[in-house]
Amino acid sequence: MQFDIGVDVENPFPVIRLNDISNGCTAEIYSFGALLNGFYINSSREKTNIVDGFLSPQDAVENITKGFKSAKLSPFVCRLAKGEYSHENKTYRIDKFYLGEEAIHGLLFNTVFTIKEYGTDERSAFVKLFNAYTKKEEGFPFQFSIEIFYQLKANSALTIKTTVTNTGEKKIPLSDGWHPYFKLGKKIDTLLMQINSDTMLEFDRHLLPSGNFIDYKRFKTIQAIGDTSLDNSFVLKKDKDVPACIIKDEVAGLQLTITCDASYPYLQIYTPEHRNSIAIENLSSAPDAFNNGIGLIIANPGEAYSFTTNYQVTLL
Repeated sequence: MQFDIGVDVENPFPVIRLNDISNGCTAEIYSFGALLNGFYINSSREKTNIVDGFLSPQDAVENITKGFKSAKLSPFVCRLAKGEYSHENKTYRIDKFYLGEEAIHGLLFNTVFTIKEYGTDERSAFVKLFNAYTKKEEGFPFQFSIEIFYQLKANSALTIKTTVTNTGEKKIPLSDGWHPYFKLGKKIDTLLMQINSDTMLEFDRHLLPSGNFIDYKRFKTIQAIGDTSLDNSFVLKKDKDVPACIIKDEVAGLQLTITCDASYPYLQIYTPEHRNSIAIENLSSAPDAFNNGIGLIIANPGEAYSFTTNYQVTLL
């Protein structure tokens, strides 16, 4: 069989490895945070991890808030202005993690997920991770469940599907996203990048959307990143056959192609100061959607919403 799977249950925070035996491709997933910690590719030179991850699950536990590498963003994405929002005529305040005045990156980034199911077939290796959220003390007193399905397929292709279900008795506000960092070469300055967008959200000085949109065509065609600094949300064009984003490093001989369905209409790009990796974040809404309503979902009791993104690595 082409695929196999390994689960390290000896670790207090189990690690799952989805393997394609035919080409040595491996997706490494932590039950802590349900985060993608590794996507290993065999090139002609060496085995390369294109994900900027952690040294171990314990390292992730201790350092997840230092960059939020590969964090699941839910039930809100990016920044929430002063950590406050109103829902059905009542005001709430998030009690989790703040950067300056803003609550950031949701409530699940340090959650330990249950391994619900895993296995292989002729086409793939897969795992389903699950968590039921009931923490009223964090400023989001609503119940929801979240299932994350990882599937490694042929040709170094990885699909990640998130399904969020309102399991409570009230409507809930909802956004979903991811916060992975990718590294193909030594520095992101040598990367070429293309984004399927010519528009980005205008941000204020707090990196919160103003409600306006800005024309931005720099990476509509593939261009070198060079010394460009970004911490911006791009509005993806609705071209089904065009990838949301492509990055490639010709020296390293690697290309990453990111595609997503209509559930992720925004793409946040962040270039950290160290410039060793780049965050490419699928988002279902704009940042601060609980307040500005841009892309916000209001889920009725019993409703489920799914969000899918795909990563594929190609050797150049």
